[in-house]
Amino acid sequence: MAAAPLTANKDSVLLVQLTDSHLFAEADGRLLGMDTAASLQRVVDLVLHEQPCVDLVLATGDLSQDGSLASYTRFRQLSERIDAPVRWCPGNHDELDAMREATLDSDLMEPVLEMGAWRVVMLDTLVPGSVFGLLRDDQLELLERTLAQAPERPHLVCLHHHPVTIDSRWMDSIGLHNREALFEVLDRFSCVKALLWGHIHQEFDGWRSGVRLLATPSTGVQFAPGSEDFQVDTRAPGYRWLRLHADGALETGVSRVVGVDFEVNYDVKGY
Repeated sequence: MAAAPLTANKDSVLLVQLTDSHLFAEADGRLLGMDTAASLQRVVDLVLHEQPCVDLVLATGDLSQDGSLASYTRFRQLSERIDAPVRWCPGNHDELDAMREATLDSDLMEPVLEMGAWRVVMLDTLVPGSVFGLLRDDQLELLERTLAQAPERPHLVCLHHHPVTIDSRWMDSIGLHNREALFEVLDRFSCVKALLWGHIHQEFDGWRSGVRLLATPSTGVQFAPGSEDFQVDTRAPGYRWLRLHADGALETGVSRVVGVDFEVNYDVKGY
């Protein structure tokens, strides 16, 4: 699939990642006690305050908690306040049919695009009815074909499920279950500069074979790093920004809102 160029070949471009918003059909729906739409709105407000010139927004799954068309429509409305193209990939809570219906008039779910000197690839790791993720053969083929088409371009590969362990027993059991197949492809292409994901509701920054490994806080509820069992963290919602330079260099950071307090509903087991 040919990538759609969205910007001129600028010296650098700025991307923003929003992930794991877990919106509901109801405008005031709550996850573990948090009003997720209100929290996303606060995060978008922060992006608008801190990032006056965004080139692309990446939404890396679990946009919805209930898979409803209304929740995806709400996510579009809130995220498109940022004046930039947006791309989505699904997470384990998402419903592909509803996502597609909500994006019929757009290119929100187009998986490959060129952004400045870079190429961005959005992968689908959704396994219907499961919390863990898998890359189907068609997704691995898409990735390999895309990398082979433009080996001179630095690539950012995005997905929902984490492809490496994060020292959290319960989270690591529901990550990407065929990570070896992913890395078998990536290890053959030096053009891959970074992997970016959501799902873990916390910040992660590491390296593997020269590839930057990045995960981002949820725009809503956070999970406690290093937890053996399901545990909510008290840190605030946030987003990640990424500055992609034409020479393949990458700068990135996480920013969180302030003043978001909620009472965790511990009657909810898991998420």
